[in-house]
Amino acid sequence: MHRRSFITLATLVAATIGLAVPAQADALADIEARGTIKIAVPQDFPPFGSVGTDLQPVGYDIDMAELIAEKLGVELELVPVTSANRIPYLQTGMVDLVISSLGKNPEREAVIDFSDAYAPFFNGVFGPDTVTVAAIEDLGGYTLGVTRGSVEDLELTELVGDDVTIQRYEDNNGTISSFLSGQVELIATGNVVAAAILERNPPIRPELKFLVKNSPCYIGMNKDEPELMAAVNAIIADAKADGALEAISMEWLEQPLPADL
Repeated sequence: MHRRSFITLATLVAATIGLAVPAQADALADIEARGTIKIAVPQDFPPFGSVGTDLQPVGYDIDMAELIAEKLGVELELVPVTSANRIPYLQTGMVDLVISSLGKNPEREAVIDFSDAYAPFFNGVFGPDTVTVAAIEDLGGYTLGVTRGSVEDLELTELVGDDVTIQRYEDNNGTISSFLSGQVELIATGNVVAAAILERNPPIRPELKFLVKNSPCYIGMNKDEPELMAAVNAIIADAKADGALEAISMEWLEQPLPADL
């Protein structure tokens, strides 16, 4: 059985400060030789990743990371990341893979590679029933909260006009708090974040105004790692075929996998 450990940010910084290491020539061979795989996961983004009452990470992405490590036959080291630093952690060799509700876009594809999709996800603009917007063009005059570096941040920055104020927060908790406290009128975020807000039964309840992007989740890895890519995609395909991925989806998203995932 593989062992799972949770690497703190302080430990990583102490070990790697000032160093930027390139990708290995064969990342899979390196992982197998080391006997350990380091995977970046979220810690502030339930149900994909959060810290449980026992202070251990839990969620869809954590289960996926455990499945990858198990199938590769290596121990697992979980590395907590934010939306803003998950790709730099990968590029500097601090992790081998990113499993952190990572969406695909041209900017990211220019610097890292993506596996096949492993989880459903969509991004939208959410707000209370007192706000009537139905498209990008309706956002003029509103203040919109987003998590810095997220898919919705990148998408909307290119689309909104100068009459829209975008407030960026370093993590999803900051974005959620900004909405609940009334600092922003609308938020652009994922469907699961909006669901997490609703679970709190707040006085201001987010409802979907319009879809920004259908953005399934992919596993990120460094460029030009064909052996690692093939191994990860095979694990995802097998998990879809044998029901393992469906079970993860039902546990954390409470819905079956889409047929077109």
